[in-house]
This record gives sequence, C-alpha cells and structure tokens, in this order.
Amino acid sequence: MITSLNLIRNIGRFDSITNGNNHPFAQLTLIYAENGRGKTTLSAILRSLATGDPIPVNERRRLGAANLPHAIISCSGGPPDAMFQNGAWNRTLPDVLIFDDVFVDENVYSGLVVGSDHRQNLHELILGSQGVTLNQQLQALITQIEQHNREIRRRGAEIPATERGTLSVDDFCAIQANLNIDQEIQTAEQNLAASRQQDPIRTTSELPQLSLPGIDLPEIEAVLSAGLPDLDTAAAAQVQAHFERIGEESEQWVSEGMERQHNLEEGGDHSCPFCAQDLGGSSIINHYRSFFGQAYRDHQQNIRDCGSRFFKAHPPDTGVLFERTVNSLQERRRFWSDFGDIPEFTIDAAAIVAEWNEARNQIEALFQQKASAPLDSIETPEATRTTVATYYQRLTEVAGLNQQIQTANQTIAAVKQRAATANTAALTTILAILKATKARHTPANDALCQAYLAEKQAKANTEQQRDQARQALEQYRTQVFPTYEAAINRYLQRFNAGYHPVSYTHL
Repeated sequence: MITSLNLIRNIGRFDSITNGNNHPFAQLTLIYAENGRGKTTLSAILRSLATGDPIPVNERRRLGAANLPHAIISCSGGPPDAMFQNGAWNRTLPDVLIFDDVFVDENVYSGLVVGSDHRQNLHELILGSQGVTLNQQLQALITQIEQHNREIRRRGAEIPATERGTLSVDDFCAIQANLNIDQEIQTAEQNLAASRQQDPIRTTSELPQLSLPGIDLPEIEAVLSAGLPDLDTAAAAQVQAHFERIGEESEQWVSEGMERQHNLEEGGDHSCPFCAQDLGGSSIINHYRSFFGQAYRDHQQNIRDCGSRFFKAHPPDTGVLFERTVNSLQERRRFWSDFGDIPEFTIDAAAIVAEWNEARNQIEALFQQKASAPLDSIETPEATRTTVATYYQRLTEVAGLNQQIQTANQTIAAVKQRAATANTAALTTILAILKATKARHTPANDALCQAYLAEKQAKANTEQQRDQARQALEQYRTQVFPTYEAAINRYLQRFNAGYHPVSYTHL
C-alpha cells in the first residue's frame, strides 16, 4: 500500500514537490486535476515503482534540469521508503496495478484496431499471475529453443564441408570410429584404381617365378674321384711312365690316338695313326690296348655325360636370363602394387649371378682337369665347396622369394577378378565415405562434432521442458477460462474493447 508521495523532483510537471508527506493516502484516495497537471506522470512513476523499469521516469526528466529525476514514496515493504535516484529504484512494489491509457493500449486496443499483441496481453490478464508465470516459462523455453537452433546452425557451419563431402552435418557427426580405417581406405583406393585400368589389368601377366639351376656336387665329386681299380697294374705303370715322358695332357692325346688306331684296325690297318709305322712289334701297344679298353672308354663316357648334364643345366646365358627375369619381376610388381597389397622383393641379382658364375667356372675347371687325366682322382678344393655352399644359400633365398611371388599372384588374380566386374561409381562413393569417416574422427573435427551434438542434445532437453510447460499451461487454461468467462466479457464491455467473445474454448 502507498501511504504518501514524499518527494517528486525533476520529473514531468513536477519541479520539486517536497511536502507530499503532509497528504497521506487513505485506503481509497482520489487525485483529480485538469489535463496537463501531472496525472499521467504520477501513473508513470507508480508503474516504474511496480516494475522496477526506470524508463517511465527517465523519459519524463524535465528539460533543462541540472539534476536527475528523484522520487521518494512511502509504501509497504519498508522502511526504508522506496527511492528513485540515479536512474534506479532501491526497491519495488510489485502489488501496484496501473490501469491507464498505457494499459489499454498494450492490452485492449489501440485506436480502432485490436491487434494480436492486444489479444495476447489480454489473454495474460485473463490467466492471472499463475497462468502468466506458466506462459512466461513456456515463452522463455521457446526463445531458448530458437537460441539453440541458431547455435546449432553456427556450430554446424564450423564443420568444414570439404571434410564432410556429400554427407550432411548430422550424418557426418553420427559416423562411428573405425580402427581399421587406413587399411580400408588403401584397399578402396586400390579397387577404384583397378576399376579405371581394366584393360591393362586384363592384359598384364602375373609376377614371374625366379629360376636358377642347382649343383649336384656329390654326383660331380663321385665322377671326379672315380678311376679303374681293375686295370692291370703292370700295364698301368708302364703307360703312366710313358705319359710322364710325353708331358701334359698325354693321357688324353694317347686316348684319342687309340680310338683312331682302333678304327684303323677294324679296317685291317695295324699302323700308327700318327706316324704310319706298323705297330705289330710295339711292346707298349698291348699295354695301351689294356689301358684304353672298354672299361676305360666307359669311364671316359661317364665323365663326359656328367659334364654334359652340368653344362646343359648351367648354360652360359643363365645369369643374363636370371637378371632379365628379376627386372621383369620388379616392373610388374610396380604395376600391380597400385591395385593390391604386393610386397617389395629385395634381391641382389648381380651378386647371385656373380656367385653362380664363380661356382660354374670352378666346376668347369675340375671337369677339364679330369678330362686330361681320367684315371686320376680329382679332389674338390675347399674353396669350391664354399663357393657352392654360398650359391645354395642364394638358391634358398630365391625359393623364399618364389613363395612370396606365389602369394602375390593370388592377390593379383583377385584384383583381375574384381576389376572385371568393378563399378567405378559405387567404389568412388565407398572411398568418399571412408575418407569422411577418417576425417570425422580427427581431433579437430571430433571436437566440432562433439560441440554440435551437445548443442542438439541441449535443444532436445529444452524441447522436453517446453512440452512439459505447455502441458501445464494447457491444464491451467482448461481450469481457468470457464470460471472467469462471464467476468471477462463484463470487463471487456466496461473497457469498450470493441469485441465481445461469446465463450472461451481451449485449443
């Protein structure tokens, strides 16, 4: 309750009124004056006191006044008195209701037009304080949802479109993490590349297998060490002594001569194939016949056969062919690695060929030595054994590479099959989704998505609160409108509102 207007200074028509406490208000107080005497100013001061809004007072500051508006009002809720000073009240009086032209303009009508704002404000008047509170809560939640929408749009715009690709922000943020994403992207890229190279893939051969001949050293050593143990000892001794007198490669030279002499004898000629002398009286010729008999010829043939097998397996161009195959392997591997997981093949072809050449040359020298002295037991030098052992280590490496090549060729066969039926458009889409999946879970984008999803969840929570507030308000309306229907129509008539609702229906 207001008991007196103690001070009104620099507000509207009032320059400085200081004796208001001499005119206390009763329960019903009537203030009457002609137009322009300050009645509207008093209403503005009381409205400002009720709401705490300083504008109704500040906008009525006297022109040319040196000081700011100042008012002191004795009312309930004190001491102290309610005081307006320096643009603000020290306290308010919410129970004060002002029914003036401002109220009519805001709540009933303005001039000849009844607008939606008037109906809304009159609706709040009808609801009463509890209904107004419920409606304010609802409107605040609606406003908050609008703020959420603006924030969601802002945070969604912060997520780079280049990272999302064709996905919406919601779809992009909903992507789950994939721990194997890098491998899947690589596979998708290879499949897409294969779909764009169908003709080369169809016509390009698989990886070639590497091939190098082995060396049967035990067989070679058996031939090199073999002799003729059943040969007549005396004849052998005389023949060997004769060989020593002749000199190097004498055994081979005499052996060839005996073959020629044997051919002559078959024709009835018993002369020497070299000097044409009759060999009938030669003492050494019989030893030669015994020495170079069938067993000797078989022995020599065995040596030649072993050498032929070795050199047939190890032709001179073996190294060149091997290096050429290795080069072809590496070239095809580079081609196929764009379409599948093809490992690199580490192989020193030049070193392998050099070791093969060394082993071949050393064994060739042993065969030559044996050919010049077929009955001698030729021991394999330790250096040759080491060379052959090193070469066999290389063969083991090549065998391991061939296993890898075989596995790689299985991958290549699968690439060929996929490329033959590949859908480039579908593979492009799959790759884009995989790249978006990886981009979604980078630290920067993950933080942006988490903020976006958090704001969406906050909006959902607010929407739930809004629905609850709307339900509470609707329940209250259902109870209030029928109770005050007659009174509302009566007051509308008194206000000359210009409209007269017949009844109020909850919508």
